[in-house]
Amino acid sequence: MTRYEIKNITPPRTIRDAMEKQMRAEREKRAMIAESEGERQAKINRAEGERQQAIALSEGERARRINEAEGRAKEILLVAEAQAAGIEKVATAINGEGGIQSVNMQLAQQYLTQFGNLAKTNNTMIIPSDLANVAGVIKACSSIVKGTAG
Repeated sequence: MTRYEIKNITPPRTIRDAMEKQMRAEREKRAMIAESEGERQAKINRAEGERQQAIALSEGERARRINEAEGRAKEILLVAEAQAAGIEKVATAINGEGGIQSVNMQLAQQYLTQFGNLAKTNNTMIIPSDLANVAGVIKACSSIVKGTAG
């Protein structure tokens, strides 16, 4: 059996410099790869976060619009129901005892009020020839009411 003994061998300076440069280059390469992988993962994470944020904002906006639309629809329905109930009560009152006389009174009051408002706001007015005959105007209005009520 042959034995070999290895002694502490010191390579020449140029070989040591070359080996150190190679090791340094290898470390720098690994560092650059690790850094670029980190940047890549960070970009992916940011993009995923922005995507999830956009989805959440979109879903929130959609829910808000649906809620507003449902609220407007409910409001329209309630107003229509209230108007229908009011019209029904007015019709019942007109057809009841003294209903037509009440309508005539209401028409006369509104006619005089609106005519008075016109007189206040305009400098020039066209006055009907039968203005003095308010009873005639009321009679004409009441004949319309009788025609629609009957």
